[in-house]
Amino acid sequence: QVQLVESGGGLVQAGDSLRLSCAASGLSYSTTTMGWFRQAPGKEREFVASIGKSGSRTLFSDSVEGRFTISRDAAKNTMYLQMNSLKSEDTAVYYCAVPAGYAILPRRSESDYAYWGQGTLVTVSS
Repeated sequence: QVQLVESGGGLVQAGDSLRLSCAASGLSYSTTTMGWFRQAPGKEREFVASIGKSGSRTLFSDSVEGRFTISRDAAKNTMYLQMNSLKSEDTAVYYCAVPAGYAILPRRSESDYAYWGQGTLVTVSS
């Protein structure tokens, strides 16, 4: 079965950086599109970033474009989210996700994803 495990969350100050990791196992395909979403207190879950199968194509939400980068290590089946210049509004539980089937291009719609991790909390103090 597919298992996604996020790590790297924590408490940081505004302006700091943090790197999240998502380790995937049990995937039907060696690599596939992967994505990051987040849910802030009292808000709905929202798209953050996605990376395509090859790692060369990426998508970002407007709110993180230019501050966050996404990458993957295919050999380790691990995806990363490097978060720089963090703001208080980045405070949220961050989830990684993968689609149910074979996917090549990055995707931003939550409905495109079938498997989700348990989430890791990022708290940014101002």
